[in-house]
Amino acid sequence: MPKKRILPYILLGLINDKGQLSGHDISTEFTHEIGEFWQASHSQVYPELQRMVSDGWIEVVNTQSTNKKQIFYQLTREGQQVLSSWLHEPFTDKDEYLFALKLYFIRQQTDPLLRSLITAELDYHQRKVNHLNERQALLFNDSDQVTNHFGHSLILQRAILRETTYVDWLSTTLQQLNTNLN
Repeated sequence: MPKKRILPYILLGLINDKGQLSGHDISTEFTHEIGEFWQASHSQVYPELQRMVSDGWIEVVNTQSTNKKQIFYQLTREGQQVLSSWLHEPFTDKDEYLFALKLYFIRQQTDPLLRSLITAELDYHQRKVNHLNERQALLFNDSDQVTNHFGHSLILQRAILRETTYVDWLSTTLQQLNTNLN
């Protein structure tokens, strides 16, 4: 089964966030914050924009730009619905990287989707911590096992620390959201 294309949803989110964007503006966005966790090249962006126009998700809008060749895009109603559906679509273990992308497009602290996303992410990573701790207890329950497989032991410790720190951040964030809403 082919992997679902993510770029159209990122483009919808970027255009939605700014109201209108040109292809050049969108390419520039990938050199800023979103580029910290997702990359797309100029050669990927423009064909995707054309597909999205054909699909009715975005439309070309007239602007007062001094550059007559610059084309600006905005979301259609259908595009807004597609973006909303994607943001609310639960992610699985196979596409956990979508959390950061979806989180990036949430504007308001009061958006109910925010709590839902964080809760799902927290649940998933807490299960990972539990699994890693079980593996550590099974594989490295005495000093000889650690000594004989020291590199493996270090990698497992690193994974536990990474996941535990992430779970702590998610838990703290969720507690702050709950406090701020009360």
